Amino acid sequence: MIRTGYATREGTAADNADACKVYVLSDSTVGAAVIDGIGHGPHTSATAPLLTETAARVTVHRGALAGILSAGLLIADDGHDGEEANAVGVAVLVDEHGARAAWVGDCDVLGWDGGRLRRYSPPQVMGEWVRQYGPPVEIAAHYDDWVRVSLHSATVATTGEVDTPDPVVILLSDGPHDQVPADVMEDLARTPPRPPGSPTP
Repeated sequence: MIRTGYATREGTAADNADACKVYVLSDSTVGAAVIDGIGHGPHTSATAPLLTETAARVTVHRGALAGILSAGLLIADDGHDGEEANAVGVAVLVDEHGARAAWVGDCDVLGWDGGRLRRYSPPQVMGEWVRQYGPPVEIAAHYDDWVRVSLHSATVATTGEVDTPDPVVILLSDGPHDQVPADVMEDLARTPPRPPGSPTP
């Protein structure tokens, strides 16, 4: 049996521009997605749930790459007012064969094997690109907020994909890896919080 759960909260701005969705087929195949809206405003906040719904539902039938790219098609044009939303995102398909994820931008795919937490998704940000060419770490860090690939322009060639062999797969927006220390993340993976009113196993 595949168990799922999610958590979200409003960030530092006036609204929550992120969204998540889990969609489960009758055979227990799972498609899940996290969308992290770029910026805040009525377009982003309203569109993020639509993007996650699209990504999760397409993922569960056609795979994570198709899920991410389908969500991207919804915002591939700026719209008649030139203010269409943009976002980054991650999706995963989980079935009896394992888990395969696809991501765009700086969303994360983590795996927990019971003893260690591993990051499978190098962030698609300019800072990561700069690090490949050897400048000091402190210089590269100045570019970590500069996303190189977003859903608006994602293609097959620019979307990351990875198989995750771990029994626990965690999808994240960029908020946790910016603010939550690695040891705290490991503690949360080791003993995930239980929703209020849930039964004790």
